[in-house]
Amino acid sequence: MSLVLDPAAQDLLFREARTANAFTDEPVTDEQVQAIYDLVKYGPTAFNQSPLRITLVRSAEARERLVQHMAEGNQPKTATAPLVAILSADNEFHDELPYLLPHFPQAKDLFFSERPVRENAAALNAALQAAYFIVGVRAAGLSAGPMTGFDFAGVQKEFLDDDHTPLMVVNIGRPAEDAWFARSPRLEADQVITTV
Repeated sequence: MSLVLDPAAQDLLFREARTANAFTDEPVTDEQVQAIYDLVKYGPTAFNQSPLRITLVRSAEARERLVQHMAEGNQPKTATAPLVAILSADNEFHDELPYLLPHFPQAKDLFFSERPVRENAAALNAALQAAYFIVGVRAAGLSAGPMTGFDFAGVQKEFLDDDHTPLMVVNIGRPAEDAWFARSPRLEADQVITTV
């Protein structure tokens, strides 16, 4: 069975796309970031809650502060990537629900009045949006290097507030030569899909 999406686009987004570990020094522009967001914002989330928040690390001073919180093996990649994004979950996303869910504005108080419920929902749905973001970076012809090897509490304290939980740090840019590790195996469909 074939997919509707053109094979070249399938390759760009999935089959040939890889996690980049080294980048050229070509800048990633604000226009590229805007185009990525304008595409991925349409990905679904529960109640359209859209809890993902993106902190772009552009200045040398901010980059230096971030690198200190990265795991040792991730520090060189983050220090040299053209753009770094901290992806976080907004635990107060429910404040936007009357706008984001105009046909059901009472969802804010009916389902999300308690902080632990919001934190769980924000973590799940922002992680989903983070995956869309990575695919959006690929759609822009760039490579992403998502990482969870960092001091989460340190990054939160340095760049966010108590209402935002860091999820991952993503290095973004055009891949340099030898940017890739060898591709690791993937599970086959019969190992993953069960029909009941």
